[in-house]
Amino acid sequence: MPSFPQPGSVTICEINRDLITADNLSDDQAKETYAKILGTVFSPVPFESDNLLDTGAEQPVALGQGGLGFLSDTLRALLTGSLRPLLRPADVKLLQDVDLRGVSWHHHKHILAFISGPHHVTIRDYDDSDRKDPCILTNESQKDVKILEWRPNGGKTLSVACKGGICIWSASYPGNVASVRYGVTSGMLSRGSMTRWTLVDFLQSFDEEQITSLSFTYLASASYESSSFTIWDVAQGLGTPIRRGLGGISLLKWSPSGDYFFAAKFDGTFYLWETNTWTSERWSSKNGFVTGATWDPDGRMILIACSESSTLGSIHFTSKPPSLDAHPLPVELPEIESLTGSRAIEKIAWDASGERLALSYRDGDELYKGLIAIFDVKRAPLIATSLIGFIRGPGDNPKPISFSFYDEFKQGPLLSVCWSSGFCCTYPLIFR
Repeated sequence: MPSFPQPGSVTICEINRDLITADNLSDDQAKETYAKILGTVFSPVPFESDNLLDTGAEQPVALGQGGLGFLSDTLRALLTGSLRPLLRPADVKLLQDVDLRGVSWHHHKHILAFISGPHHVTIRDYDDSDRKDPCILTNESQKDVKILEWRPNGGKTLSVACKGGICIWSASYPGNVASVRYGVTSGMLSRGSMTRWTLVDFLQSFDEEQITSLSFTYLASASYESSSFTIWDVAQGLGTPIRRGLGGISLLKWSPSGDYFFAAKFDGTFYLWETNTWTSERWSSKNGFVTGATWDPDGRMILIACSESSTLGSIHFTSKPPSLDAHPLPVELPEIESLTGSRAIEKIAWDASGERLALSYRDGDELYKGLIAIFDVKRAPLIATSLIGFIRGPGDNPKPISFSFYDEFKQGPLLSVCWSSGFCCTYPLIFR
């Protein structure tokens, strides 16, 4: 039977398909369970969660006055290649349904970054022996933060998507100060160790768009306000826009190898690109627009969640890159509807081993509302899933805002979740 956390309890970790719970949030239960295996405790990080669930709701809707004024704005948008006036009214309301990645682990260090306020990012360094308070990144350029990503193989460099562009933060140390691009209004913050975080660059978006999607191999960004995505040369601070279709973009995902690139739009279409010649193939969904997507570890298949379905879709490539030959298959998750009563998946995350899948779902029965479902996954070669159980967060009626895996432990991945109750909790999933 799948593990079910009773109301009032909190989940601590998984140990061999058993999700361990406790009566309250503390480090004591962690020390008695997973700390004996991993040798460390990942203490929850508190933050102010107000307004984080109202993604995009504060954005104004700006239209021309009268029919002729709107027509004029429309023509101007088409002529300039910017569809921002057309896309903003509808797509900003849909943005809250998209899996904006608000929590991210450094690829090789035990450093967690997450969105902790409308304009704030919190960094918790679990390798910091001082174990002082986490560092909070703020800057006048960093407004309306929506998503963040660590730069792979880029030291301690964090990209933060916000209003008008992307803030690039980098760690500095005594005798090794991060260089700041000329003209950038820098900020330097330190907390808890000798590490200082410096705003080294601000990549300005076209038309000062609100950046709502980021993805690395190369840094790619997009906005719900535009039909184009941008590939950045971070060293030069220059971006190249690439456009397909008319709809605003909901999310972007590079494949692990960088051979493929996925871009989804709010109109229900999505594009698979091969990045050798930047050729694309257009697909469309019959179940609403794509709200979440995640690649398998080999980059030969991508899982997608759509706004009006409790079944995942999978797109399998049938040939090696740069071929775009692929076929779709459904991934049935019958327990989501039968147990929870939900009819739509919200967010998904897949660990790098391909063995654990985490997902949240919209609404559902009162008993299951606000939980995260954890699945065991087999790939041989088609996907087979088995429900392990559910994770319950701390506080009253918690709802997962964002979650992400960290995969550097051989015993199993870590799943970090930002909860609406104001805690970012890390759950070791130990099964090896």
